[in-house]
Parts: sequence; structure tokens; C-alpha cells
Amino acid sequence: MFSINYKAKTPLIDKLLEQENFQELKKASLFSKVIGKKEFADIYFHSGSFDKEAIENIKNAKKVFVNSQTAHHELLKNLQENIEKVEVLYPSIDIEYKKPKEVKEEFCQEQNLDPKKKIIFFTGKNLKSSGVKEFISIVLQLASDNFIAIIEGDKKQITSLKFQLSKINIEGKILLLEEYKNRDNLFLASDIFILPTHSKNFASNILKAMFCKCAVFVTATNPAKELVDVFSMMESPDDRSMQFKVNALLQNKNDLKLIKKQNRKIAQEYTLEKALERVNKVINSI
Repeated sequence: MFSINYKAKTPLIDKLLEQENFQELKKASLFSKVIGKKEFADIYFHSGSFDKEAIENIKNAKKVFVNSQTAHHELLKNLQENIEKVEVLYPSIDIEYKKPKEVKEEFCQEQNLDPKKKIIFFTGKNLKSSGVKEFISIVLQLASDNFIAIIEGDKKQITSLKFQLSKINIEGKILLLEEYKNRDNLFLASDIFILPTHSKNFASNILKAMFCKCAVFVTATNPAKELVDVFSMMESPDDRSMQFKVNALLQNKNDLKLIKKQNRKIAQEYTLEKALERVNKVINSI
């Protein structure tokens, strides 16, 4: 029986805990905290910053999983021992794949959009840190008019954005959606996903967009860059080459189609099922 601890619970951890050979590490009781006796899990799943608690868990675990090569390198700077026990396990995808063309047709009918236009998508938990300002700047500078940009977020953030954009004519260019009921369908309906994020945490939406057959762009400071090619990397959130790159994709149907197909193939390696297989294989070798 292996005990598991984690920084953030994921569907993968839920699946592992359904298996007989895994159990979650029990939270420390008040008594154990008072006497200073700490218990550590056999398996530790790390994400985010390497704080004191994280380093302690890593040092005492038999196996550690981090979610990017970037995190792995950062860990090596903080920890000079037992580096063999650290494995890179990218975030996993757990969504139902449907034919993008069919989803797009249905969505365009629902929103009264031209299905022949390309959809450029942006979403994030925190729109500001995800780069919404930079995204808007990119799409408003595009020479092509063969697109509709979609920004999706929670009600409070979208309401604020509507107010900020009230003096700009975005009609026919940008569609703002509040808490869309099935966000996965927005990824499937889209052609290009742009995330000029300021965040250093792995942007799992990049992987989701790739799985849903989108061309993607992400900042080079985000660990999700590890899964894309040089063309798809932004030097910074306000990378000035972006308008030219996106215009090129909008004008060249064959290039866009090829990139979408390649991204889908890459992302299929990171499904929840494959992640589960990988973890079990690693754990069984302990």
C-alpha cells in the first residue's frame, strides 16, 4: 500500500485513490503537531512553488512527480540529493473529444456567427494574469477579417471587461461570453488558442486546446512551452511578431490544418488514461 500526498488534487489523483494499492496520507492530528512528529507520503505530486513544506515532502518521499521539465530543473537547484526519484509528469487531459467541425457548426448557429470564419479563443481563471489585455491587442491589430475572437470568463471579470471595452468598437471582432455552460466545446469549436499569460504555473489550457485540434500560442516563460514548437512560442505577453504569425495562419488554410493535426497528435499522449498507466508503471518499479 502506497500513501499519496499532493499540492493540488487532480482527476489523476482521484483515479489513483480508487485503486486498492493507494491511500491518501492522513492529515496531521493536533497531537502529532504538538509533539513535532511528522508523517510523509510515499508518493508526492508537486505543483506550484517550492516552499518549505514542499521541500520537506519531496525529501521524504520515495517517488516525486513534478508537472514540467522547468519544475524539475528548479527542483534540482533547491535539492541536491535523490534526484533519481523525481519524475516529470505533464498535466493530463480528461475531456470528451467530439468532431470539431460539428461542434463549431452548432456553436456558430447558437451564437449567430459565420461558420466559415476562424475562431480565435482566449480563456483563463484570472483573465488579467492570463493576458487578456495582450490578447485583445493582438486580435485588434490583425489585418485579416476572416476571424471572430472569443473571450470567455466568469461573470464579474467579463462584466468588467465589457465596461473597459465600451469605448472601442469590437462588434464583429470580439465576442465576450460569461461562464459558458460547456467550455470544452469552445476549445473544440476554435481554430487558434492564444494565451499571452504572465503566470509561471503550467497552463493546462494549452494542452487542452492542442487535444481539441487548435493551433496554440503561449509565452516562453510558461512551462507549457515545452510541448510546443518555436513558432508557437511568444517571447513575451506583448510579443510584436504575433499579429504576423496569426495573420499567416488565417491566410494559409493548409498550414493551419497541419499544425492543428500535429498538436492533436502530441496531446493524445497526455490523456488521463496514459498518465495513470505511466504512474502505475513507475510506482511498481519502486
